[in-house]
Formats: sequence, structure tokens, C-alpha cells
Amino acid sequence: MKKNIQIYPLLVLLSCMTVLACQKSFVRSQPAVQASQDSTVTPHDTTPIKKTDTVATQPVPYPQTIVTGCSYAPNYGDSIIFPQPATSQDYIVHPTNNPGPGKYFSWPIGLSIDSLTGVIDVTKSETGMRYAIGFVKSGTTDTCLNTLIIGGAAYMDSIYVLADGATTAVPYYDANAYMPSACSSGSGCAFDVTGSAAAARVVVDKSTGVIDLVKTLNGTTLLGGAFGLLPLNGATANATIYYRINDASNSALQHIDVRFEYYYSKSQMNPGLVIGLLSKLDNILTGNLISTASNPRPPLIFIVRSK
Repeated sequence: MKKNIQIYPLLVLLSCMTVLACQKSFVRSQPAVQASQDSTVTPHDTTPIKKTDTVATQPVPYPQTIVTGCSYAPNYGDSIIFPQPATSQDYIVHPTNNPGPGKYFSWPIGLSIDSLTGVIDVTKSETGMRYAIGFVKSGTTDTCLNTLIIGGAAYMDSIYVLADGATTAVPYYDANAYMPSACSSGSGCAFDVTGSAAAARVVVDKSTGVIDLVKTLNGTTLLGGAFGLLPLNGATANATIYYRINDASNSALQHIDVRFEYYYSKSQMNPGLVIGLLSKLDNILTGNLISTASNPRPPLIFIVRSK
């Protein structure tokens, strides 16, 4: 009888181990869930498209083998596309050429493109950025590239040292850091039209989009600024700025998310972070893609009191 009593716990233990092993095997055997890619589209740009591709959340490796100037390069009729005022459907743009069967890719993250048809949902895409759009023809491995800009306003990834007089963050437009602003005259543009930035205590000039970093840090009321009354090193704040530009976008409502980070001195910042930020800034100033390996949005604005 004593011998049987000792066997029962062992049987229970073996049963539990078997159940766990089965569960583990079951989890591993499940196929990865993939979104359906129904790419049925209608022929007109402003009518709805039936698809599930959205803005990618993970970077696709930039191609090692690139071909440019090929006959089947993705073509959208112009080098820049502007968002348009909202209707009952998203603003959709189709390729003007038909390269045949294959697959579309884009860099950096932010472009909402159907991988099978190349159709771009401009409304769901990040604006104010330069993209590389690639097409891999079925039966080949080479990626044929073309560039496309989605018009709009953006802010540079930068370190602003207040002690050096860097007290404002100025927007740039259409992925061109040197293009004169359509809003510099103070007319025809409107920023923070929903008040969302002000609610986050980020102070934005409503005509030009220029961010006052001193007031954003210190605040304009007794409640303090975007980082609170007593900001600590590494404190972060986020704001969404809604705006309209008097350009080819026909004053369509657009928005950009901006992330702020505070440090008392530049020496207290993570060196790796600074290197990555400077790389993005250099790419913007030289007219290249902001990044091909990471998500460039939201732009990072570092407010630093001293050197």
C-alpha cells in the first residue's frame, strides 16, 4: 500500500509534463498570422480601394542589389504628391505604369502602399517625407527603385542648446530643408488648428509653425511647460500638431507627431542616441532618405539648457 501511494505523485508529475509539452508543441506549430492582401482597386484616384496593407511598423531590409532607370520603375506621374482635402474616402494615388506582376516595397517606414498593386493611400501616409519605392518583378531578385515625396511640413531631428541661442524649432517643407516656406509670410497657413499641441503645453506659432522651445520648456502658466514644473534629465513629452498649408495640398488638414526630450546639458545625453540623431539630420540636409533601417517618425527635438 505504501508503494502505491509513492507512485501516485510520480504519475501526476508525468501527466503535467505531458500536458505542458503538448501545449508547447501546439504553440510552435501555429502558422504566423498574415494579413489578407486583397488588392482590388477601382480606376479613379478618389474612390475607395479594397485592401488591408497599411503603414508598415517594422522596417524591410533595404535592398543590396538596386537598379535605377529601368522601364518598370514605380511611376506616379510626378516626383511629389500632395495630400488633398478630406472627402468621404481617402486620397488614393495609382501608379501610372503597369510593370506587370511583382511586389512593391518602400523606405523608410511611413508610406501606406499596397504591396501587390503599388497603390498609395496618401491620407494614411506620413507626409513631408522622401520615400524610395522599389519594385521586384516576379521571377527576379533585383529591386528597381524610384523616389517619391509626399508633401507636407516636418521638423528636423535636432539638438537645441538654449544657451547657444537655439530657442526655436522651424519646420521645413516637402522633404527639402532649403525650400522657401509657403508660410514664412505669416499668411495662408494655420498650425495647431485643433489646439492639441497647446493642450500638451507645446507652444507653436499658429501662422508659421515655429515651436518656441523656451516657452515649451518653462511654460506660460503656473502649471509649467511640456515636461512639468521641474523637468528631470531624460524627461519626454509628445505632441500632435495639426496644420494646413496654402500650397498644392489645397489647405488639406494634415498632422505630424513630434517627440521632445529634455536634458540639462548635452554631455548628459546618450552618445549613441546623439550619433543616430546626427545621422538623420545629415540625411535631411543632404536630400537623402532620413533612414532606411528605422522609423524616422516622430522627429526628435532635444531641448538642452547648456553645453
